[in-house]
Amino acid sequence: MNRFFERVSASVAMACGQPGAFILAFAIIVVWGVTGPIFHWSDTWQLVINTGTTIVTFLMVFLIQNAQNRDASAIQAKLDELIRAGGRARNEFIGIEHLSEPELIGLRRVLESIAGDEVAHHKAIERLIARR
Repeated sequence: MNRFFERVSASVAMACGQPGAFILAFAIIVVWGVTGPIFHWSDTWQLVINTGTTIVTFLMVFLIQNAQNRDASAIQAKLDELIRAGGRARNEFIGIEHLSEPELIGLRRVLESIAGDEVAHHKAIERLIARR
């Protein structure tokens, strides 16, 4: 179920970011506006656009958030690899944003364990800040 949702959300987020999606949404608004006089600018006529936009917005929030969460996890893992590798990053990290959320979390954990002790990292950061 998670993998299906990830695939659907990535596809919908990608499609909604295309010019065609904007043109379709704009066309719907124009058609709605043109039909105003036909329906005598009634409350029902207004309710149609309000309900439609509310539903679309509600659903898009979840789809976009899912896509952003996955992208952020992938970017973080890539950055971790660049820091760990010291300029010798592996090409296998290209395209990891297509991994599932559990796979990205597992990858980050492995990279963090390779990097070593977290306390030592914090002390090194504190020393770096103190030099400023």
